Amino acid sequence: ALRNAVVAAYPKLSHRYYALKAKWLGLETMQIWDRNAPLPIEDDKLVDWTAAQEMVLSAYAEFSPEMAEIAKPFFTKGWIDAAVKPGKAPGAFAHPTVTTVHPYVMLNYLGKPRDVMTLAHELGHGVHQVLAAQQGELLSSTPLTLAETASVFGEMLTFRKLLAAAKTPQERKVLLAGKVESMINTVVRQIAFYDFECKLHAARAEGELTPDQINAIWMSVQGESLGPVFEFMDGYETFWSYIPHFVHSPFYVYAYAFGDGLVNALYAVYEEGDPEFQAKYFDMLRAGGSKHHTELLAPFGLDASDPKFWDKGLSMISAMIDELEAMED
Repeated sequence: ALRNAVVAAYPKLSHRYYALKAKWLGLETMQIWDRNAPLPIEDDKLVDWTAAQEMVLSAYAEFSPEMAEIAKPFFTKGWIDAAVKPGKAPGAFAHPTVTTVHPYVMLNYLGKPRDVMTLAHELGHGVHQVLAAQQGELLSSTPLTLAETASVFGEMLTFRKLLAAAKTPQERKVLLAGKVESMINTVVRQIAFYDFECKLHAARAEGELTPDQINAIWMSVQGESLGPVFEFMDGYETFWSYIPHFVHSPFYVYAYAFGDGLVNALYAVYEEGDPEFQAKYFDMLRAGGSKHHTELLAPFGLDASDPKFWDKGLSMISAMIDELEAMED
């Protein structure tokens, strides 16, 4: 259901957004390196650590004071390693250690708006790990389908707060474009990866494949997902070989899209004003890995096997692109 809903939505998501981006960049056709290029109107002002902390904790508190209370000690008790140091690894993650001790958040904070989102994301994992710890060592860790729920939800709360505080149409446009781009990378790109794997394994079941045949599968999926504005350079046909998931974690990539789509659908329910949403949300996080996602989503009236569930999440991305298009008029 997830795969079919996303593939059907390619024209109204990635195709539409990248056509807009080409216009902003003054290009008739885009190359693959233009996909995540910064926008010409982005400004380079930085957000200091204190302001980032305030932004994220206040966004959490507006959703639920309890959520901010769980997140606060990460800052006050030194459970976050955010400073950039020589030799420190890149990336960001939250580590739950053991259930009788608090988790740690590891990241590299450089003060960019994207770093504020990363902080909100990893703190979401931290809150989830604190709440699920009561399940004990064997059941506290979440299955892939729900592993990104609290993190992406925390990110969405912070994004909505930043968007509401945007002072100019240009600031709003940059925030919206950044969020749309991030969601396309998570939903469209990962489902295209998943499709590539499915088609590759199905073709391999019929007999051995040459590199040219693998390249052709890759190019067909990339063209379909990214849209007509892209002109693929020579050599791009072998880019499938740089994605380690295909070899080391086959079919893992769907989990990214599942997590993002799930949170968008949850957020849509939250915006509809369910008065018990916060209580249900905390119950879901406390369950850790003790229940299947069907059980955990039932209280929200959501069913991941229904294509309409995924459409609910995808329409949130589509609405942001609608707003970006309207800004062009």
